[in-house]
Order: sequence, then C-alpha cells, then structure tokens
Amino acid sequence: MSEAELWDDRYREKPLLWSAEPNRFVAAELANLAPGSAVDVACGEGRNSVWLAERGWRVTGVDFSSVALERAHAMAAERRVEVEWIQADVLSWQPALAFDLVVLAYVHLLPDDRDRLMEKATGWVAPGGHLFVVGHDISTVGVSGPPDPRLLWDPQTAAAAAAPLEVIFCERRYRDIEAGRAADTVLLARARERREP
Repeated sequence: MSEAELWDDRYREKPLLWSAEPNRFVAAELANLAPGSAVDVACGEGRNSVWLAERGWRVTGVDFSSVALERAHAMAAERRVEVEWIQADVLSWQPALAFDLVVLAYVHLLPDDRDRLMEKATGWVAPGGHLFVVGHDISTVGVSGPPDPRLLWDPQTAAAAAAPLEVIFCERRYRDIEAGRAADTVLLARARERREP
C-alpha cells in the first residue's frame, strides 16, 4: 500500500481528522501579510488553504490524498472561496510559477526527504515573498506528533534548511494539549527583493 493510500485510510477514520480552523501559528503570523499567491504544501483537508483564501490570497493546495482533497474542496465550497486543489506528491511536484507565500504546516518527512522538500520550497518563494514552516518539535517527542524523532523539527534544522532566504524568526513555541505541553518549531523567512540591474 502506498503512502497516499495509507493517508486516505487515516482520513477515512474520522469525518474531519484535523480542525476546520487554521493552525494557530498560521493565523497569528500570516494574518497581516498582504495577500498574493500562496501554496499550501501537503495541505491535507485544506483548513489553512481555505483560511488564506478567505483573506484574499490566490491559493493552491497540494496533497497526495484524494480523500483529504475531497474534504478540502467541500470546505472551500461551504465557505464560498476558490482554491486550486492539486493531487500530487509534494516531493515530485513542481509549480510553473513562484509564490508570494509558501506554507509547510506539519509536514513530517525523513531527513533526506525533508531537506529535499525544503530546498524545493525555498525556490518556490517569489522575490519579496515568504516561507512559513510549523512542525512538531523534537523536544516533545511522545507528547504530540509522530513517535519517530527523525520526523520531527527543531529550530536549528529549520533555519539551516531555509538558509537561502532571510530568516525573520525561527523558534520553539509551546501549547497545552490533553497529553501535556507540546512544542512546535515555527519559522518565517523572506526572499530578498530582486534588484534592478
């Protein structure tokens, strides 16, 4: 069974695997950015994509799960926004144009794949645009996120992977959940403006 099929089965377990509301850090850090074009990488059921679209962004949501994208499409329709949904593996997908905002929210991959995706993602950011990353942090392994510590983030790894861009901040942030105190790595980086010759 492929990874996409495994995620299809996981999404089928519940009517909504994640919240319909945007991730708290997405909402807190991106609310004041001027809308433009955005891509939500491994968008799942589309909560962040739809939230961005409601704020005037032209959003592309990419995920390899057909079940997740069906739900994302339904959420966008219910909230009367348009999002371009693309079913693809983010490790092989390549957009035709760069974006003003690239979002990676809780994308957890083994180190080689994570580095490859981050290299691609930094290249997808248009001049003056932003990259936003949030992921389960290795400091709270076993509290939240995948149990395999290799899949988890830490600020040093995230900042190094975003190095072609100007890192605005990259830090560990905490939130209380039923299982205890969880931590996330949160990064915002910016591509330098293109200089006129």
